[in-house]
Amino acid sequence: MYLNQAIVIGNLTRDPEFKALPSGITVTSFSVATNRVWKDKNGAKQESADYHNIVLFGRQAEIANQYLKKGASVLIEGRMQTRSWDDAGGKKNYRTEIIADRMQFGPRTGGAPMPQSGPSASQAAPEQGSKALDTIEYPEEEINPEDIPF
Repeated sequence: MYLNQAIVIGNLTRDPEFKALPSGITVTSFSVATNRVWKDKNGAKQESADYHNIVLFGRQAEIANQYLKKGASVLIEGRMQTRSWDDAGGKKNYRTEIIADRMQFGPRTGGAPMPQSGPSASQAAPEQGSKALDTIEYPEEEINPEDIPF
C-alpha cells in the first residue's frame, strides 16, 4: 500500500493567485511558509523555514481567494505532485506542489473575532456591565507521582 498525503500548517507568503482554466474550473495558488526550531549539538538554537506551493481547485479555490491574504494562517491537507515543463529555451523545469483536498483557516491576525450572523449573534455578544468570568486557580506546588492512586 502506498500513501501520498501532506499536511502543513503555516502562513501565506503572498496573496492567493486566482485563475480559471479553459474548462471553466477555478484554480487558486499560493505559498505557505513553515518553520522548524531545534538545538544543534552545541546547544545553540537553530531555525529554518520551508516554503510549500499550494494549489486549490473549484469552490475551495474561490473561498481561499476571497478570505486568505498574505500572512494569514492556514492548514492544508492534500497530496504531493510534481509537474514538469519545457521553457522557451528548451530547459526542463520542475515544480512540486501540494494539491489541496482540505483547507482550514487559522486564527485571524490582529485578534479580530470572526463575524457572526444569524439569530444567535445577538445572544453571543456580552452585555455591557456583565462581570468577568471566574477563573480557576490551580495550586502551585508540584505533584508527587507517588500520591497518584493508580
